[in-house]
Amino acid sequence: MEAANPLGTEKISKLLWQFSIPAIIGMVVNALYNVVDRIYIGHAPGLGANGLAGITIGFPIMIILLSIGILFGVGGATLFSMKLGEGKTQEAELALGNAFSLLIISGLLFMAMGHLFLSPVLSVFGASENVLPFAMSYMRIIFSGAVFQIVSIGLNNFLRADGQPKLAMITMFMGAGVNIILDPVFIYVFDMGMAGAALATILSQFISMIWILTYFLSKRSHHQIQVKNMRINLHVAARITTLGLPNFLLQLGNSLLNVVLNMTLLSYGGDIAVSGMGIVNSIQTILLMPITGLVQGAQPIISFNFGAKKFNRVRETQKYAILIATMIVSIGWLATRIMPEQLVRLFNNEPELLTFGAKALQTWFLCLPVIGFQIVASNFFQATGRTRSAIFLTLTRQIILLIPAILLFSKVWGMDGLLHAAPFADAGAGLLTGIFYVIGVKRLSKEESASEELNYETE
Repeated sequence: MEAANPLGTEKISKLLWQFSIPAIIGMVVNALYNVVDRIYIGHAPGLGANGLAGITIGFPIMIILLSIGILFGVGGATLFSMKLGEGKTQEAELALGNAFSLLIISGLLFMAMGHLFLSPVLSVFGASENVLPFAMSYMRIIFSGAVFQIVSIGLNNFLRADGQPKLAMITMFMGAGVNIILDPVFIYVFDMGMAGAALATILSQFISMIWILTYFLSKRSHHQIQVKNMRINLHVAARITTLGLPNFLLQLGNSLLNVVLNMTLLSYGGDIAVSGMGIVNSIQTILLMPITGLVQGAQPIISFNFGAKKFNRVRETQKYAILIATMIVSIGWLATRIMPEQLVRLFNNEPELLTFGAKALQTWFLCLPVIGFQIVASNFFQATGRTRSAIFLTLTRQIILLIPAILLFSKVWGMDGLLHAAPFADAGAGLLTGIFYVIGVKRLSKEESASEELNYETE
């Protein structure tokens, strides 16, 4: 007889602490991959603002890479947790094997497509003639390591779902640590410039991938990757894709947003505006990655208890997660009010870039405190298998509201209008998500009452 899974019995506050703290630390550390590259490049002789613009142009492609890892990683881990909650171990391991295959196949396809269409894609994404060589030098190597990043990001979700949140955190620490060490060596010592930053990134991701695979191919894991489960099952692959779709679309929307944003910035402010928004994006990544980590830590708790019909534990997990998320983004909001110039100086000291960056930072994050609730509440629908609501809500902030606002506000009010598009979208998405969430929690209460009545009748 198997011991009771702690996800269904342990105190919620303790579980959320155990699962989310490592995930939060891990996601912040993982965010350092791109942020550290920007810091070193922004201060490197001969790179500076053009180097920052080059990475900013390539950033939407990096987000697509991340989104593919999330699509099959979060989707697979959600199905994995649900099946474990239902007591269906073999089906859970099938989800793990299929997700691994999907991660490898998608990584190889992305690498091939990237090398074939590198220059035209970067031009479409907003690279000017001055910035294009910098972007190509960086992204050519990033594409070569696409499989490493996609597999490591995807399988990291399974580490948490397999009851190893600390190991997931250590994996991210290891990768980011290697990147931080290799960046200055390749950029400054070997004078490799943009290519050096990219090479440091893919080598660190390769090490992370190998580390995770050694766990899932060994008996240390509770559920191993087995060859028999790697053969694609269309039903399982479709279910994994469906469950991962909300977060995938959120990241894909973020990529589309960055493309539209870069092109609009280039039109209204030139390369300096693109570089400045690159800094804002880096700071936004650092501020919001803890929320992503919190959501990833809460996901297996919510999914398992929803599968086990322990709805009170689902509500309690959400309550704690929303409170923590709001506290995190509020601290970030205060930092952008108190020391915007100091934050920009981390990346570059050029006066023109400092002026634009500080103003953009304060305006773009005007409604930051509501974003924590919006992300956590949207994830509630995904973690409980309600994908349509989850997809809609995850798209409201960055697709449905923000992209049209950027295009419209910039035409009416120029650069000021463009910068105010973000707080407008944040506030609107927060309000809409709040309405959906109240309805969703009431529906959960009805399901709980129906379950209790059924249990009473069968006794």
